[in-house]
Amino acid sequence: MTDQPGGPIPGSDAQRRVRRSPLLFTAPIVLLCLLTVILGWEIARANMTEQARTDWPWRLQLLDMEPLGSLLAVAAAAVLARAQYARTVRPYLGWRSDWTTGALRGNDAEWHSGVYNGGQHPAVIERYECRVVLAGESDQASTPWTDVPGVAATLTAAGLVVGEDFQIPLFGSFPLVGTGTYETVLMGAFSRRFVDEVDALYMRVRVVDTVGDSHERIMNCLKGARSTGYLPPSS
Repeated sequence: MTDQPGGPIPGSDAQRRVRRSPLLFTAPIVLLCLLTVILGWEIARANMTEQARTDWPWRLQLLDMEPLGSLLAVAAAAVLARAQYARTVRPYLGWRSDWTTGALRGNDAEWHSGVYNGGQHPAVIERYECRVVLAGESDQASTPWTDVPGVAATLTAAGLVVGEDFQIPLFGSFPLVGTGTYETVLMGAFSRRFVDEVDALYMRVRVVDTVGDSHERIMNCLKGARSTGYLPPSS
């Protein structure tokens, strides 16, 4: 899944909600608005004379006031309950990075970056894309968002080697379990040479929660790599 060039990377990596569920959010709101309009119509009819209510369109009665009030209260309660529940099950996407070993060939230190769901409920990855900024380039460059094979092709074309300089897992509809323990799922492992030759590797992770809302966060996998135990690659 690939987007066209999207301009500069946002300065903030804060999580944002990008879509609400049409069924579980829009439908209750539409029902509440419809019932409110009907209530307004019935209030207007109730304040007219009997003679006026015999003429069209005022003779049109949509609902009795008593059941209408009950339906309106139920609809309002459903909207508020849905909003509260959506806040409860909202995922909290975070990332953690450090120098370690084990994912690439050789025993040299590697920069590992992982994503986690700090919420209490699971979320499923529905979109996972990358954007690379090579050394000497700018975030303002029109580098497109692309999938993992696309970014791997860009990196190999720059002379970097898969399995030796970088390793980026390919995710499908992968569940991020909300355990509250901040257990990370590896997004990528990168050698010192990679850190030296790549300015930034952005990951755009979009997940859908249990009420159907979509949340997105853009993370720079190399953030902090040059200030935490970084040594230039040996010549």
